[in-house]
Amino acid sequence: MFTITFRVTKKQLAAAAAALVLAFAGGLWAKSALSELAGDVAQAPAEVKIEKTAAKTNEQRVSFLESFGWEVEPEAEEILDVLIPKEMDDVFSNYNEIQKAQGCDLTKYAGKRCKRYTYIVNNYPDQPENIRANIVTYKNKIIGGDVCSIELNGFMHGFAAETD
Repeated sequence: MFTITFRVTKKQLAAAAAALVLAFAGGLWAKSALSELAGDVAQAPAEVKIEKTAAKTNEQRVSFLESFGWEVEPEAEEILDVLIPKEMDDVFSNYNEIQKAQGCDLTKYAGKRCKRYTYIVNNYPDQPENIRANIVTYKNKIIGGDVCSIELNGFMHGFAAETD
């Protein structure tokens, strides 16, 4: 018979609780932002080839964003491990429509752990701040992403700049 015990300090418990609250709040924000996109998906030009672009280094990721005309901070603001859900809900389906419009399809990565790199965009037209570019990678290759506003009634679209 084996007995396994764990010792958890109050500091570790508090850190875990804080991380859980932050993850929950981020999920709520993402769900509300993506819910507004239901019928408003921006289409990228057909010639854009995104999926499987190399993204092993920070320089490759920044260069990729610059190829769409975005000026970004030289280092990622945030790097997160993300899990592509096995079953798509409406929010994820709406997000995946943005990906399909730019030649990507995240359903191929269902159940896979990926990385999301978030960069601050400095040159979005008429909005000098609160704009982010997200790059989603799997095995150091770009599989999707978006450009979005982090403001309350923000927007989200593919990598290509929106055209009216």
